[in-house]
Amino acid sequence: MLESPTPSPGSWLARARAAFAPVEDGGAVTGVEGRKRAFFLLFCSLIANGMGQTVMFAILPPLAKDIGLTKLHIGSIFAISTELQIGLIFTVSATIWVFSSPFWGRRSDLWGRRPVILIGLIAFGVSTLTFATALSAALLHWTAPLVTFVLLVFTRSIFGVFGSGAYPASQAYIADRTTYSERTEAIAGLNAAFGLGQAIGPGIGAALIILGSTAPFYFVALLGFASAAMIWLLLPERSAPHQRREVPKLKWNDPRVLPFIIFGVAMGTAGAIPIQTIGFFIGDVLHKSVDDTMQLAGVGLMASSIASLFAQFVLMQRFKLTTRFLMRAGTLVGVASFAIFIIAPNYGLIVFALVLSGLGFGMVRPGYAAAASMAVPPDEQGSVAGLTGAAGASGFIFAPLIGNALYGLSPHAPYVLGAVLMLILAIYSLISRRFHNSVTLPTEEVESLLPPS
Repeated sequence: MLESPTPSPGSWLARARAAFAPVEDGGAVTGVEGRKRAFFLLFCSLIANGMGQTVMFAILPPLAKDIGLTKLHIGSIFAISTELQIGLIFTVSATIWVFSSPFWGRRSDLWGRRPVILIGLIAFGVSTLTFATALSAALLHWTAPLVTFVLLVFTRSIFGVFGSGAYPASQAYIADRTTYSERTEAIAGLNAAFGLGQAIGPGIGAALIILGSTAPFYFVALLGFASAAMIWLLLPERSAPHQRREVPKLKWNDPRVLPFIIFGVAMGTAGAIPIQTIGFFIGDVLHKSVDDTMQLAGVGLMASSIASLFAQFVLMQRFKLTTRFLMRAGTLVGVASFAIFIIAPNYGLIVFALVLSGLGFGMVRPGYAAAASMAVPPDEQGSVAGLTGAAGASGFIFAPLIGNALYGLSPHAPYVLGAVLMLILAIYSLISRRFHNSVTLPTEEVESLLPPS
């Protein structure tokens, strides 16, 4: 399935494959340098996914009215606000993602890792390309508002259905080719690809916006297709697919993990609020034009992503922070960030609030994931990671529905909700016995448990 072409000896493709080809024996890559090169390919190929997320959040909200997404009336008594329509575009895709990602992880066991990675990357490119095309048509007034809304939901959902396979298959590729002691560092690098993409995405979007409102989307789609081509041509996989050993099924309401599920849903919802609403907030509170709002939102989101990376790869490594400290301090920093959003009178304070948000959630997420992993034995680690990952991802379902709906009442209302949620989580982490019993994990193990946001 999806066999890559056989290059002629001496061609550029043959030389490139020779440079990136690890030594495989019995399905496991044994050459250290070869594995590093293969993992570097995965790292590069997944950066585009992170970029796509923040570019989408920075650019789409300010364009809402320009593409005709004014209040949508359905019948005589029901209407959907502009903010809620934008939220639904993300919510539908996020909901599909939560259910489709485990499916593609299982498919990679049966079909092999590379085919599923390719499906995910190609779907990402197709979804972003068609999304940009639908936006362009709406800007040219070729489609009616209802048609525009349906097209945006549909094209974004392509990513939710098929694009969700890239990450779990990539992680499984790494797991197949590393020992336990090597695996944590390799998977941490995979997570870093998403964070790096999220950090640079808004900046690139702000720079490309001068070429047109949809130019950043076309650029990110091109990167997605280039990543797929790179994986198809250069990533080796000569080992046969295999069925993994069955592990006990862990339910979400298991007393050992239920506190973490509750924490994860609330954390994910609060964390998604600034990302989902900042494009509206800057334009409405600071009274900026659409073009200025897109650029300012992009820069702010980039600053937030950089702060998150700083928390994960500087603070955690240098100070060996415990999971308890990460969760408690991170939630309090999150409260402070939302408080500043509520009172911020200018762009400088808004960016400072975004930096604090990135810093706080950059601490909370790995601490939460690490603490949850200690609640169950080794043979249930995969199950608890899936449950906590889905709990955190559910924030992108609830935040658009609740936060964007509140935004229609007041631009500050979603941030009040975020502050309340983070304050409750701070208290919850202090009084919960399960969280109180969390102990220090090695930093590299904490990082490896961080889900790709």
